[in-house]
Amino acid sequence: MRNPYAPGAGQRPPELAGRDAELAAFDVALERVERGRPERSLVLTGLRGVGKTVLLNALRAKALDRGWGTGKVEARPDTSLRRPLTGALHTAVRELSVRHRAPDRVWEVLATLKAFGLRSNPRGGKLLERWTPAIDGSPSTGRADSGDMEIDLLELLTDIAGLAADVGVGVAVFLDEMQDLTPEDVSALCASCHELSQTGAPLMVVGAGLPHLPSVLSASKSYSERLFRYVRIDRLDSAGVQRALLAPAEREGATWSAEALAAMGATSGGYPYFVQAYGKAAWDHATGSPITAADVAVAAPEAEAELAVGFFGSRYERATPAERDYLRAMAGLTTENAPDAAVSTTDVADVLGRKPSSLSPARDALLKKGLVYSAERGTLAFTVPHFARWLRTHPPA
Repeated sequence: MRNPYAPGAGQRPPELAGRDAELAAFDVALERVERGRPERSLVLTGLRGVGKTVLLNALRAKALDRGWGTGKVEARPDTSLRRPLTGALHTAVRELSVRHRAPDRVWEVLATLKAFGLRSNPRGGKLLERWTPAIDGSPSTGRADSGDMEIDLLELLTDIAGLAADVGVGVAVFLDEMQDLTPEDVSALCASCHELSQTGAPLMVVGAGLPHLPSVLSASKSYSERLFRYVRIDRLDSAGVQRALLAPAEREGATWSAEALAAMGATSGGYPYFVQAYGKAAWDHATGSPITAADVAVAAPEAEAELAVGFFGSRYERATPAERDYLRAMAGLTTENAPDAAVSTTDVADVLGRKPSSLSPARDALLKKGLVYSAERGTLAFTVPHFARWLRTHPPA
């Protein structure tokens, strides 16, 4: 019952190890924005299971501690950002309104926000499809309601940033799965950040996504390479793994042997999600403290069985038979020492004995489902760490 380890999607681990530099840098960025100094927005990139969402939530907590208005959105493929962003920014405005001394000014911004959200309704749409933001009062007219996302988003963010400036803080928008934004929304977001950064408005966008997110942003606006500060979130080093395991255990009056910590580093590969999964299993199997390397060896098969179903298997089941063949061909081209390396799409076609053009539907579907990504033209890599290794050790039924 006292097991401190917590593997989960976006669930904060008991010890946020290995992210001190990112947290400290964000504190500096918040301070600079409040002082009117120029500061770029932030984009976190990395594979699944490295803790991007956890870090995103930790950064949001820092902004909230300083009294900023914040809102969080998880992007969805082929879904407009307008409706979920309306809800997120409504939260930000409410957080700012507690400190603002001019209620009329707050209501003006809320009216603009409602007008922005109402534009998500398709013209002539069915009554059941129509949606109204949960904002009291009537929407404004003539601002953030043109239907052009680039114009509307800039006007809306300008008004909300002005509200934040009134109380000496800023507004931060946190976007998870940012690579799934539609091209229109990516373009509008980049253009708004670019314009507001030139005016010194206290706005920050903090995004998180897969490793190819920088190329998605660059393809939309060439200046996005200079607009954002890109931070790659990777696996933990040995010191980070040890801290992630030891600190929670010590709070429960237990510890790990040096051999067990080394075994955990090798078994988990340093990926935070795997550290939590193997740590949880080892704790349950251990008969006492310290937890030993033998406990890790006994617990590893149980943790791997759980990962096979919940982490790897669930993703594999989403693929069609043709897409699974493609995944297995990719896995066969990787090596044990570099299981997460990118492979050539031409090599995949050679393995399957097909022309590359005939495999385009399977490749595009895997990209859309978020099972693979392309950082460079003509290459693909798995979004899930150790997926290739799992595919090689789990032959098809």
